[in-house]
Amino acid sequence: MKTFLEYVARDIVSKHGTNLADTMIVFPNKRASLFLNEYLVRAAGKPVWSPVYTTISDLFREHSDLIVGDNIKLVCDLHKSFVACTGIDEPLDHFYGWGQLLLSDFDDIDKNMADAGKVFANLKDIHELDGVAYLSPEQIEAIKTFFSNFTEDHDSELKRRFLRLWSKFGDIYSDYNERLTAQGMAYEGALYRRVVTDTAVEFSHGSYIFVGFNLLQKVERQLFKHLKSEGKARFYWDLDKYYMAADGPVQHEAGHYISSYLSDFPNELDSHATDIYDNFAANKQITYISAPTENIQARYVSKWLHDNGRMAAGRSTAVVLCNESLLNAVIHSLPDDIGSVNITTGYPLSQSPLSSLLYALIALQTSGYDANHDRYRLHYVNAVLNHPYACYISAGSKELHKAINTDAKVYFPDRATLCIDDGLSLLFEDTANGAADATRAGQITSWVIKLLKRIADNSADEKDPLFKESLFKMYTLVNRLDGLIASGDLTIDVITLQRLLNQIIQSTSIPFHGEPAVGVQVMGVLETRNLDFDHLLILSCNEGNMPKGVNDTSFIPYSIRKAHELTTVDNKVAVYSYYFHRLLQRATDITILYNNAVSNGNAGEMSRFMLQIMVESNHAIAQKALQSGQTPAVCNPREVKKSGHIMDNLLARFDLSRNPQALLTPSAINRYMRCQLQFYYNYVCNIKELQDDDEGIDNRVFGNIFHLAAQYIYEQLSGRQDVITPSALKSLLSQPAAIERAVDSAFNSELFKIKAGRVRATEYNGLQLINRAVIIMYLRRLIEIDLKQAPFSIVGLEEDVRRDFVIQAGGSTISTTIGGRVDRIDRISDGAGERLRVVDYKTGGKKIKPLPDIEAVFDPSRLKDHSDYYLQAMLYSLIAGESAQLNPANLPVSPALLFIQHTAGDDYDPTLCFGKAPITDVMEHRDRFSEQIKEKVNDMFNPDIPFVPTADDNICKTCPYAAICGL
Repeated sequence: MKTFLEYVARDIVSKHGTNLADTMIVFPNKRASLFLNEYLVRAAGKPVWSPVYTTISDLFREHSDLIVGDNIKLVCDLHKSFVACTGIDEPLDHFYGWGQLLLSDFDDIDKNMADAGKVFANLKDIHELDGVAYLSPEQIEAIKTFFSNFTEDHDSELKRRFLRLWSKFGDIYSDYNERLTAQGMAYEGALYRRVVTDTAVEFSHGSYIFVGFNLLQKVERQLFKHLKSEGKARFYWDLDKYYMAADGPVQHEAGHYISSYLSDFPNELDSHATDIYDNFAANKQITYISAPTENIQARYVSKWLHDNGRMAAGRSTAVVLCNESLLNAVIHSLPDDIGSVNITTGYPLSQSPLSSLLYALIALQTSGYDANHDRYRLHYVNAVLNHPYACYISAGSKELHKAINTDAKVYFPDRATLCIDDGLSLLFEDTANGAADATRAGQITSWVIKLLKRIADNSADEKDPLFKESLFKMYTLVNRLDGLIASGDLTIDVITLQRLLNQIIQSTSIPFHGEPAVGVQVMGVLETRNLDFDHLLILSCNEGNMPKGVNDTSFIPYSIRKAHELTTVDNKVAVYSYYFHRLLQRATDITILYNNAVSNGNAGEMSRFMLQIMVESNHAIAQKALQSGQTPAVCNPREVKKSGHIMDNLLARFDLSRNPQALLTPSAINRYMRCQLQFYYNYVCNIKELQDDDEGIDNRVFGNIFHLAAQYIYEQLSGRQDVITPSALKSLLSQPAAIERAVDSAFNSELFKIKAGRVRATEYNGLQLINRAVIIMYLRRLIEIDLKQAPFSIVGLEEDVRRDFVIQAGGSTISTTIGGRVDRIDRISDGAGERLRVVDYKTGGKKIKPLPDIEAVFDPSRLKDHSDYYLQAMLYSLIAGESAQLNPANLPVSPALLFIQHTAGDDYDPTLCFGKAPITDVMEHRDRFSEQIKEKVNDMFNPDIPFVPTADDNICKTCPYAAICGL
């Protein structure tokens, strides 16, 4: 296949020779120049004086004293003109999005050389339309149709607001252009218009060759006409007979614009030459492939490249992304042996790790900073310290993270705690420094710039080019904002800065640099202009991606756009139709994929252009479908046999001969009864549940704090007297400060991880204060309950109760320790006589139902009734009752569960019951309990009995291992 640019090069050499130094070749975009330069050398067969290559945009800019402002600056100045003309003090971050829209409208007006005053004519001037000679009757009727919708008697508030705004657009347009001109600046459309209307502008090259254009704005047509009238312009049009034929009932939209320009700007090539312009009808292998997801399309790239020699074809092979957000997935799907590859489309800056770091930094100085106390919030500090790029800010970031999370839990660290080296001193620099909110934004941008410079300095050895490019791009953006703030062009507060940065980052991409004439080409649709490929893979060719952006989002309604010959939806569809058909016309191997899934706003429709080819062309099109080759992950738990490796892990955890610290707790036994696989994952595989790193307090931590505070209080009481008397408890209730001190000490130890001997004032956030108040209330309720039981004696607080336990499993004898820690053991005397109580505090809200008998304790179906609480309380009670140290008088022992939230009533008794009978002496149930627990534990360690999943779906729904169970 001979490409369009090869024909152009051959024709240029034949007509202009090899001395092209005084020739300028103009393209719609830059990419084609390198290809044409190579083709010129081939066509000449000898050295060539190279022409000057440029784009249409650069051509205009070279002939103006004005410069085109960057988008941020342009929108900021437009915001000033908007406020000045309307008196509406719209915040910049709210204005930014639709400010870009208004700027686009102004740009379109100027590129099409429309009269802005007439475009934005007020409703009061509608009567003048009848005498406007410059409009055709159809255009006048279109405008009348639009305005008639706003002249009804029942005018809505929306209409009135629109018309008030509409009446100011002309003033905004004029003020904005004057504002920019005074600074020596312009937006692109205004600059173009000045160039073509300025008769003093001189075009110094002897010849201008325009290659591969399609839709021409009026300013471009004006430029073409001017250069043609001077005898300097030549035109090369890339087209095909398929969509240029005028003998059909309707002209093909892809050829609409070129056909209208050929008479004014004749083609240098023979438009009837079949070898150049009749390629769409040639034999082609076209395949349409539907796919259920975007990522599956990306993964298909590797297979497609390996087939039919496509990868070896190098630059004759192209992967075109209709949805450029697929770039990341495509890059990671390219085969390892691909060799050279050239990527033209940009990588979204928002997908780079640097953007997440920037968001974390801004959040650290806004939501993460407590200005009233000059401290930071741990959650936001951790977000920065855990970022992979934190090491480039400070090598001590990991050390600091450990110091404020593991060594101690410092929820509100101050700068003295955080600034342990130069990098961290910069990270936690005071960006407020007494500044007003309106000026602090500039201090934050300056601070971010210093951090980005430090990252650059400390990452000099980093080899990842994407990291370096994203760092440079982010630095450029923030530095531009900082310059605008410093110059006074941008006056915003910190919150607006945060939103503005987010909008800018979302719309910014990182350009790839490379040699475009080498290797497989990966590009977006716009980069394909003027280029031809033998092998073509088009991804995500869905309606909505191809054509892209066919909505007509604008402040200027369609009818008025149509009347003033501005760009409309029709123009956009025709342009993309040309891009699509031109891309296919010389290719022989074409594969087009589209997403057929109906989800996330995607209608699952192939592009209308694909349907057109199916209906209108004579090509046979193969249709295929991609499938993921995966089945949905369905939870299918399977039993796990106790292999030698598994038994080794099990015994290493619980066998005293291997682990002197071995302890089989009631929690482990209960977990085994709840679900043996859950036991396996937790105790054999040692996969622990994730703990939330949050400033809040979960149920486990809440309960631990309550238990510890209760221990502190009763240690003080029992340390002063052997018997806890009613008067002592009443005295404690009358001293709220003593209870609060106990709670604060428990918080320091359990939540803030302050080691014994260290002193630090307790600092709480809002949620922690609420939890503190609830724990204080619960402690008071506990004391009030005990007041009804007093006098009593404390035998032990947070007491370890353990005993040796022998297991007979599979013919082997295993020794372990069984037991745990009891919240409280006390000695009471009531109507049932004197006895010990083994008390377990419960702060949860669920009330348990009494079990009928001992068998129910070991029935897994009764777990919903909290039979696990029974097992724990009875086991602890049996061990305590047989302990000579805890029960020297051999008193009866009662298991008790004291539910703090369910203690109302004077007759409340926490003693466990079977049926309605309280368990006043647990020894009455010792034999049967011991038989049952031995049976369960022996099965647990029997190598011939596998770990079997539970049959209770309710347990699976709340199981932390549900996601990995059965994998």
